[in-house]
Amino acid sequence: MKLLGITGIRRGKRTTVTTRQDPQGLRHPDHVQRRWNWPTRPDQWWVADFTYVWTPQGFCYVSFITDVFSRRILGWPVMRTKTSLLVQSALEQSLFIRRRTNSEFTTQGLLHHSDAGSQYTALAFTEQLAAAGITGSIGTIGDALDNALMESTIGLFKAEVIWHEQKLWESWQQVEQATAAWVSWFNTQRLHSSIGDLPPVEYEALYYDEPRDSSEPAAA
Repeated sequence: MKLLGITGIRRGKRTTVTTRQDPQGLRHPDHVQRRWNWPTRPDQWWVADFTYVWTPQGFCYVSFITDVFSRRILGWPVMRTKTSLLVQSALEQSLFIRRRTNSEFTTQGLLHHSDAGSQYTALAFTEQLAAAGITGSIGTIGDALDNALMESTIGLFKAEVIWHEQKLWESWQQVEQATAAWVSWFNTQRLHSSIGDLPPVEYEALYYDEPRDSSEPAAA
């Protein structure tokens, strides 16, 4: 967490495993190579992963997409399935949010990085990336450091939402409501040392307020 510039409550040592490799899936190369400080603007690199929460209805799954430059969470759907539809929904939500809030948004030059789980190598998801004009990137199998920023964000979600009150989550809808509230707080109020002790939304606003050459795209 300190390396990634994220501060918050102390977390336990619980671990969850959601990644299952699909040997038949398309494997994109790792374009990130753990260079988490490389992006210089929003929408250069998005990182993705998902986790699970137990309820009496059964497990539900929360899929996240985060902008590496600003640390802003863009996608966070909650579903009762962990098929490729889960991660496709996270990508759709992220694109919708960007297009709604930034009329100049484009996927040109955008990279989507994840682990090698079968959901991210599924044909339906790789086709979705291609249709959106997004380059895929996948880390080394079984190495959490290759997706460290997303692993840390999910760790915060578990510590600050799921495990915080040691409560029983009664339904996936309840998890969804709590996730929505946490993401809003995370994006608009949570301070991140890696971005000048600012919340992600404020950090992005400062970026867009800076004067720049007219030939430089606001985001690509």
